[in-house]
Amino acid sequence: MIRKPAVVLVSGGLDSTTTLAIALSEGYAPYALSFNYGQRHVIELDSARKVVESLGVVQHVVVDIDLRLFGGSALTSSIEVPHHAEVSELEPTIPVTYVPARNTVFLSLALAWSETLNASDIFIGVNALDYSGYPDCRPGFIGAFERMANLATKAGVEGRQKLHIHTPLIELTKAQIILRGMSLGVDYQLTHSCYDPTPLGRACGTCDSCLLRHKGFVEAGLKDPALEGY
Repeated sequence: MIRKPAVVLVSGGLDSTTTLAIALSEGYAPYALSFNYGQRHVIELDSARKVVESLGVVQHVVVDIDLRLFGGSALTSSIEVPHHAEVSELEPTIPVTYVPARNTVFLSLALAWSETLNASDIFIGVNALDYSGYPDCRPGFIGAFERMANLATKAGVEGRQKLHIHTPLIELTKAQIILRGMSLGVDYQLTHSCYDPTPLGRACGTCDSCLLRHKGFVEAGLKDPALEGY
């Protein structure tokens, strides 16, 4: 069977890894796209490489974009990453770890690659339940981008491409995401989610991303391999 090509955004984190596994399970031929954007946790790219090697992709491209030029985020500037003892302490507002327009930039480049691949499908692991409140992880943003994308390319205007952005995790809790990944054989020990890792690359255990990830593993009745022995 000939598999349809699809561009899959892969950061090396839990959500994008699960999304890649889902794309594979649905019969797509994945082209993995990662970004070195000047992020504090650039170690996630090592995890991305391990993930795509473990699950298998047609091609893995890492794009260099230095969003530190704009700053405005704890992930791309000297702003400190917030740390908390428990998930209940997380603020309901958009946190300082939000990177301005990050998913807009990432999806735009995924769109460009999908057009050259004659691919009509892009997968992204955004989530609107157990997440940090980022505006570019919500259904309204994804729907608007998809509509724009189909007006923005030569292939779309000529009717050769009807782009669809797949968000298989958008309405799942972290626990549901983890259990889905486990059922597909994902090795979460390969993944990295921490925003503020130690100099040795260990997860801090107290940033928003670590807390939400750990909460998911607890609710799934599993141990988080990133925090074993923490």
